[in-house]
Amino acid sequence: MFHKPKNPKNEMKEDNESKSPDDASPETVPTAADSKAAPTPAKDMTPADSKIQELSAQVEQLKTEKQELNDKYLRLGADYANFQKRVPKQVADSVEYEKRTFLRSLLTSLDNFSHALNGAETATAGPEAMQSWIAGIRMVYQHLLDALKSQGIERVASVGKPFDPSIHEALTFRAEADKPNGMVLEEYQGGYMYRGQTLRPSKVIVNKLPSEPTSEETTDDADGADATGK
Repeated sequence: MFHKPKNPKNEMKEDNESKSPDDASPETVPTAADSKAAPTPAKDMTPADSKIQELSAQVEQLKTEKQELNDKYLRLGADYANFQKRVPKQVADSVEYEKRTFLRSLLTSLDNFSHALNGAETATAGPEAMQSWIAGIRMVYQHLLDALKSQGIERVASVGKPFDPSIHEALTFRAEADKPNGMVLEEYQGGYMYRGQTLRPSKVIVNKLPSEPTSEETTDDADGADATGK
C-alpha cells in the first residue's frame, strides 16, 4: 500500500491546535527594578516636616539673594576702580585744555606787539607816526584785557571811587580839598578780580583831608588866646 504524503502546512496547523492553553508563553512578571521605578505614594507630612521644608526653601532663597548681592558688590567695586582711574585723567585733560585756550588767546596780543614794534622802527618821525604807534599799543592792551576777561579776570575800577580795603591797598595819602575824603586819587598799580574775588588789590593814593577841630578844641583854643592876651 502506498501512504499519502502529509502536507507540512497541515502538520503545523495540527501542532498548534494540539497545544493546550497551559503551553502558551507565560506573561511578563514585574521585576525588582520595575518596582523601584514606580512612584511610591507620598506619605502624610507632619507639621515638623512642613516647617523644615519651608525653612529649606527660605535658605535657598537667601543663598540666591546673597549671590546676587555679591555679584552686584563686585560690579560696583570694579566700576569704582575704573572711576578712580578715569576722573584724574579727565580733570588733567580739562585743565590742560583751559590752559591751551588761554595761551592761544594771548598769541594774538603777541602778534600785535610785534606789528607795533615793527611799525615803530620803520615809521618816520612825526606826530602822526607816534599817534599810530600809540593806537597800536592801545589795541594790544585792550586785547589783553579781553583775553583776561574771557577767563573771568577783570580790572578793578579805582580812581574816583571810595577807598575799599578789600580791593585797594593805600600806598600813601594826599590832601585835595575839592575831592571827598577817602576817595582814590591815583592808581599806582592796577588791581584785578577773578570771578568776584580779589586776585590782586590796586595800589592807590587816597585823599585824606585834615580833620576839622571839634567845638571843644575851638573853645580851648579861644580860652588859651584870651589868657595869652591878658
